Amino acid sequence: MKRFKALSLLLASALLLAGCGSTNREAEKEPASSGGTKTIKFMHLWPEGTNAAQNKMLNEIIDDFERENPGIKIEQEILANEQYKDKIKVLSASNQLPDVGMAWPGGWLQPYVQGNKIASFDDVIDRDYRSKFVDGTLEVFEVNGKTYGLPTDLNIAIVYYNKRIFEQNGLNVPTTYDEFLHVISTLTNNGITPIALGNQERWTGSLWYMYLADRISGNETIVNAVNRKQSFEDPTLIRAAEEIQRLVDLGAFQKGYNGATSSEAESLFTSGQAAMYLTGTWVLPSFTQSENFTQEFKDSVDYFKFPTVEGGKGNINSFVGGNGGLFVSEHSTVKEEAKRFVKYFTEKFGERALGEAGIIPSYKLNADDYDLPELYLKVLKDLNDASSITLFADNIMTPGPAQVHLDMIQSLFGKEATPEEFVKAHEEALAKEAGE
Repeated sequence: MKRFKALSLLLASALLLAGCGSTNREAEKEPASSGGTKTIKFMHLWPEGTNAAQNKMLNEIIDDFERENPGIKIEQEILANEQYKDKIKVLSASNQLPDVGMAWPGGWLQPYVQGNKIASFDDVIDRDYRSKFVDGTLEVFEVNGKTYGLPTDLNIAIVYYNKRIFEQNGLNVPTTYDEFLHVISTLTNNGITPIALGNQERWTGSLWYMYLADRISGNETIVNAVNRKQSFEDPTLIRAAEEIQRLVDLGAFQKGYNGATSSEAESLFTSGQAAMYLTGTWVLPSFTQSENFTQEFKDSVDYFKFPTVEGGKGNINSFVGGNGGLFVSEHSTVKEEAKRFVKYFTEKFGERALGEAGIIPSYKLNADDYDLPELYLKVLKDLNDASSITLFADNIMTPGPAQVHLDMIQSLFGKEATPEEFVKAHEEALAKEAGE
């Protein structure tokens, strides 16, 4: 692809990767070194069941590394997204983090750096390595001028829609929020569920709030509120919360959305029972290539950018998204070997991910070298044209406020909290974290 423009990667969620699927596999515990063999414990979120091609590629990269580095063994542990985050917190408290683990930038990263839990990579990365990555994707893992994570994939959240349903109901792709509301009202009047939402996991609802906040208040307001440059009780952030409840009142989401999983919501959309679905570009491989979906679905799926709000400060080329990466434990007994593995892995992942697994890497690539589905080409163009990428909300915030955010998202969507209560809870949590 063409060199991406310098993106303003504002520290604001995803998993990114927040939407990664999962299986559980508890690794057998072994000593870090046994009989001359050093073992690197690698904890991640990439099971075979979510993207078999990605899992195959991962294992091939590991096999190649072990072949090139005799005497080093990589031991994998694969967890679900939320299970992973919870376990990392527990392991961190006792300085028992895996040698290598998944990392996210922003607020997620900071406590681990401040607590001296994860290691800097500055001793193993050089200018040549840095030049291989999309502008901004490595820099977001920097804290106080040092790099504490190496990037793997890059994702943005987009609104997928069913072209067949839109055509049958005489609907055009909305570019403004008023047009979007018209789409919703038309679909509900015709007895069709407009939007699939699995808000049991809460990051899904957070995407809706983040986009509305971006379109109404611009891409800096939440960042400034988190960084304590302004209050979270800003009127524009209250309005974004009001719009969430307006969508609820309009019947935009299926019944039981607050108790539904992201997998259930995805199934609702892919089976044609809902017209739209807001999630990340990590689903592109399955939406375009998976044998689990019918050709009818693959032919009907498309996406649009989140619409602009009249009078709002945001623009349509601003995205919510971000990139994931890998960390090395500061207390690892095989720290140097682990750093070598992570550097090797991120380079090979970057070179192979798009062509072999359909994963958009943080690596600079030439799209002309790949035979890609149309949706991929569209996403790559939109990334190239992006004015900013605001990171997922639960990434920009440190763990305490992030937990409040996720809890309040459910309360907001469930109308158990008013918009004013929603922003007040954020303000209080952020102020407490800052010692105000």
